[in-house]
Amino acid sequence: MPHLDIVRENKKGRIELARNVKKFLKKLKNKDIKFFIGGSYAKNTFLDNNLDVDIFAKFDYNSYRFKDISKELKKFLKSKFKKIETVHGSRDYYHIQENGISFEIVPVLDIKRDDQAQNIMDFSPLHVKFVKRKTNKKLQKEIKLLKVFLRANGIYGAESYIRGFSGYVSELLIIYYKSFEKLVKSVREWGNGEIIHFGRNKEKALSNLSKSKKVSPLVVIDPVQKDRNASAALSKKNYEKFISLCKAYNGNKSFFVEKKVLLDKLKGYTIFEITPLKGKKDIVGSKLLSLLERIKKEFENYDFKIIDYGWKFEDKVYFWFKAGKLTKKKIHLGPRLKDKKNVVAFKKKWKEVKSSKGRVYTVLNRKYLSLDEYGKYLIKKDWMKEKVKSLKIYK
Repeated sequence: MPHLDIVRENKKGRIELARNVKKFLKKLKNKDIKFFIGGSYAKNTFLDNNLDVDIFAKFDYNSYRFKDISKELKKFLKSKFKKIETVHGSRDYYHIQENGISFEIVPVLDIKRDDQAQNIMDFSPLHVKFVKRKTNKKLQKEIKLLKVFLRANGIYGAESYIRGFSGYVSELLIIYYKSFEKLVKSVREWGNGEIIHFGRNKEKALSNLSKSKKVSPLVVIDPVQKDRNASAALSKKNYEKFISLCKAYNGNKSFFVEKKVLLDKLKGYTIFEITPLKGKKDIVGSKLLSLLERIKKEFENYDFKIIDYGWKFEDKVYFWFKAGKLTKKKIHLGPRLKDKKNVVAFKKKWKEVKSSKGRVYTVLNRKYLSLDEYGKYLIKKDWMKEKVKSLKIYK
């Protein structure tokens, strides 16, 4: 049986959060812009330790549909707050930190019909309305339980550095299956390309999606924006991990506990410990993922065969890599013997040149033989240092 006690609410913390949100909203009074709470906070599906609050800034459709509402919103916010951070996207929105709460102020057009939307963000208030209409307190608890389960296993969040289940998809899955337990039982039978829809006819629901939107490990047709796959960000790897977790789930509470990185269990691995630069977590996370892949590529370009690698984003960030040692000597291949012009150039460049199987080669001495040796060289590079606050490497 699922453990609904896991999502027991911290009433004192919630009262304090509500007080600070109300105080923040008071600063946003404007006769031309309607501000209201959105996201999981508005739907009562947020987790107690999550201090992110979405606020929608609604602009009248007829008055603002041909205007840059991001610029209009920024102008107003700058008159009220000393520090605002612009988050670039299909439509810029703004991030403000106050009283320990991370507020995201999102500009949207006040639309009445689907065809009035000019940006995906315009549908967000409609998502809130749908979830609120389709849930009650029991379902909201079931949604929170699923979110805890997903987060504990590293597959919660649609950000590009996670590519897991978004909060909205988590809500839709529980609305569809009615409980965490029923969802888990159904997921055990899922195959590739599972389709979730809220219409009466599956084929009709699918007809609204373009061909490219159907190519996904999981298709959850958005009941609000019917030509959208709400789970498009989900990676095949995380989809398969979710199925494996549901198959293994036996009711044990350990499935809901986030696993910390135990460095002493990573024996034989080269570990990077990183203090990231400050910034919005999803932006910082995307940059760190890019850095992880760059380091892996550098290792492979130096001839290391990476057996395993991974990372964890906690207070500090950890990258880990595992590979066998390299030999001291390396065969550096040159051109084929029939390519006489380039053979001459190769011989000029290298002192000892030999030939075998129709091409020339030379034998070079490698400077670095292990990942940690080469890693210590890499962390001195400017491209590495400019992307993190501090970094150290150990084995």
